[in-house]
Amino acid sequence: MSRWRTSPAHPGWPVPVGPIRMPGGMVGLRPVRLRDGPQWSRLRLADREHLEPWEPSSEATWEMRHALSSWPTVCSGLRGEARRGRMLPLVIEVDGQFAGQITIGNITHGALRSAWIGYWVARQFTGGGVATGALALGLDHAFGPVMLHRVEATVRPENAPSRAVLARTGFREEGLLKRYLDVDGAWRDHLLVAITVEEVQGSVAAALVRSGRASWT
Repeated sequence: MSRWRTSPAHPGWPVPVGPIRMPGGMVGLRPVRLRDGPQWSRLRLADREHLEPWEPSSEATWEMRHALSSWPTVCSGLRGEARRGRMLPLVIEVDGQFAGQITIGNITHGALRSAWIGYWVARQFTGGGVATGALALGLDHAFGPVMLHRVEATVRPENAPSRAVLARTGFREEGLLKRYLDVDGAWRDHLLVAITVEEVQGSVAAALVRSGRASWT
């Protein structure tokens, strides 16, 4: 019997997603868990320079927010939102190693059937298509088991690597959100990008395989 059982109140949770092989390794997604704390804290603290310029500002220091002792509260909050059907908090794994996180949030069903998606990948795993593969798997899960119609993301115009990842997975730009979010100590403009299920030709991950960017084995 599988240890993963989906919730009738939240289709698509909690289950693993993937994998897909990218140049950087075999990429898969799975639900966050309490024992992720040491890897999460180590990577977040080590990659502060890589991550902080793109993340929302906080009154707490980076060290306080990402200390190992803070993970139980963070993890509990994420999983609580998942149990309520509002979020899919997933870990990105590369060859079985914790490599980052991807979150599908503000999930709304009914007539809207939409959500936003966001991710981070540790520096040591960048450059090998890991973010692209993870985002493709996340979108396929959102449009498949979770039964969403539209997924949005926001990205700073200066963040060329993330803009490229979003474009490779089919997102299109819809507009500029002026002074949208307090990031790295100031109100920053963000681009709004989106994709709907009609724009996906069967599967985002399968499109990567067809293009030669990825493989299944």
